[in-house]
Amino acid sequence: MPKTKNFLINFLNIAGLGPIFGAIQGALFGPAAFLWITLGTIFIGCIHDFFAGFMSIREDGLTMPKIVSKYLGFGLEKFVAVLIIITGILVSATFAKGAADLISNLTQIPVLICITIIFIYFLIATVFPIDKIIGRTYPIFGALLLIMVVIMTAGVILNPTYTIPEFTTQGLYLTDKSIFPYLFVTIACGAISGFHASQAPIVSRCIENEKDARPVFFGSMVVEGLVALCWAAIAMAFFHSQPPTCSNL
Repeated sequence: MPKTKNFLINFLNIAGLGPIFGAIQGALFGPAAFLWITLGTIFIGCIHDFFAGFMSIREDGLTMPKIVSKYLGFGLEKFVAVLIIITGILVSATFAKGAADLISNLTQIPVLICITIIFIYFLIATVFPIDKIIGRTYPIFGALLLIMVVIMTAGVILNPTYTIPEFTTQGLYLTDKSIFPYLFVTIACGAISGFHASQAPIVSRCIENEKDARPVFFGSMVVEGLVALCWAAIAMAFFHSQPPTCSNL
């Protein structure tokens, strides 16, 4: 598929609700979250995603367990496969519940029905070839996610009620939790997520040229980091502009 379409598909595969929810929660640690998102994205997340994607390209689209089996042995392959299944269930359940809650709030459709529809879509998108379902819907949703971020960020910047705090490690924490390690596990997707390696083969099988690996894998992680930065800024502007009450937390 074209490079732009692969980029948007991979971006939505790794982004979704992760850099939104995580960044909003991480904003409770104050502007120090900006530093973690920036450094984590550039020096860890981007390298991890590019490395995973390029390995899969060179191995003809093999999944991560198969690549592990080839170089590290059958036993470790099974361990990685089980780990991916467990994390996949956790991630899918979390994202499905979050999306179902949002849809239910907007449409008044019961959450259980929304979750059922989402998991039916999961099944269909998994069974059908990538270009038939994912290749047609993901670029649209990926573009909408970016448009939403731009509109929300512009709203905060143009509204004089809200101010994005300057970077500091003093005085703006709305939680008594230490930065280490809570910040780094709160903002995971948006800075670094090992789960992205399980998504890389989906797109690596659709890349026409190895040169596309950098903008598709490295680039989509950069954009995910920018999305996380924007949502962290939005959340911090909200928290900073109001007293820290239980409703805010």
